[in-house]
Amino acid sequence: MLPPVMDVVVLWHPDDRVGPHVGRILAEHFHGTAYSGLIGGAVEVYARSTGWTGPGTAPRPIAFPDDAAPAAEEQPRYLAVVPVLSRPLADAVDDGPPWSDYVAEIRNAAAAQPDRVVVLPVLTPAQLTGPLMSMLGTRQWIGPVSDRDVGTWRWRRDLVQGLTQFVHGRGSRVTVFISHTRQAAASARTVAALTKLVRDTINDKSRLGSFFDAHDLQPGEDWAGALLVAAGSSALLALRSDLYSSRAWCQQEVRTAKVAGLPVVIVDALEEGEDRGSFLMDHVPRVPVGREGGTWSEKDVDIALGQLVDEALKRALWGRQRELAEQTGAVDVTWWAPHAPEPVTLAAWLDLHAGEVRGPGSHPVVVLHPDPPLGRPELEVLEQVARLAGIERPLEVLTPRQLAARAL
Repeated sequence: MLPPVMDVVVLWHPDDRVGPHVGRILAEHFHGTAYSGLIGGAVEVYARSTGWTGPGTAPRPIAFPDDAAPAAEEQPRYLAVVPVLSRPLADAVDDGPPWSDYVAEIRNAAAAQPDRVVVLPVLTPAQLTGPLMSMLGTRQWIGPVSDRDVGTWRWRRDLVQGLTQFVHGRGSRVTVFISHTRQAAASARTVAALTKLVRDTINDKSRLGSFFDAHDLQPGEDWAGALLVAAGSSALLALRSDLYSSRAWCQQEVRTAKVAGLPVVIVDALEEGEDRGSFLMDHVPRVPVGREGGTWSEKDVDIALGQLVDEALKRALWGRQRELAEQTGAVDVTWWAPHAPEPVTLAAWLDLHAGEVRGPGSHPVVVLHPDPPLGRPELEVLEQVARLAGIERPLEVLTPRQLAARAL
């Protein structure tokens, strides 16, 4: 339906032990459930390792984007090369062609098309010098990653962050807005400990930026306004402790993020439970965080941050798919909702666009959002909201799979 948004090419030397793991993990991740909700083919992953013309030769050439090619519209908008910088690869480049030419072509392509080609090297623990590092070692590297810790996936979060920032534009940085409540009485200490763990993990063990309520605001600055200004490359991590859902300011923070289209992930840190929840907390991923020996789990916090970065990249890719569809006219959509619509976001959208869709007519108001699809009861509520807003045209809320099936 649409050309791919991004190709990811993972390159490693055949004698490297880390490279195959990196390639497998990235292929499983980008072809798995994390990105399945986008229009098909948004991210494709390819491997380059085996000699193209025989043992000892360089791999199959990489098809770099070419704006002058007749079929340029079928090329990916972005291409990311992920070379695994290992001792075997360094030695092969030291020996000269064909590997030195292969790596030089990657460097040259990134220099020639910096808005379409990015190089994100994965560094192994080997002490590397020489031509390989002079060509690629100064770029934003990931790791170092060994064959023993490649399964921890913290490097994968850093890589996804690098891809997100590349799509948003050079110079951007994914910033995490931390939303939390200051608990009263007995739970205050444990909530403060979780908040500190989250911020320490972001500051000391990630490359993310952090925005932490009043501590990071200048005098007189408005939280919601600051959030909206940075909405394009930001995400909200909501620490849902026992009283979080009942606090008006916490509800407002989540609502502001949703209406602005920010990625939102809920960290479930309930200890005693809560009398009621809040419908504002629905329709977003949530990650439970446990306690180990009286302290909050750093592993669970890592998982939540990984989920948040994936949501940020998905949101960026979804925006690029919308641009491609509008340029080509391939998809006729009224509202490209960045996540499954709900009364909160539909009402906000209608506030801005009701005049454009109000009035009689048989042409439906088509809302497209990433998979999975909504259930029938949820759709009925959205239809009711549209009717109350005076929308007489039918409301069709679809996912990419449903839209593709309708076209068959």
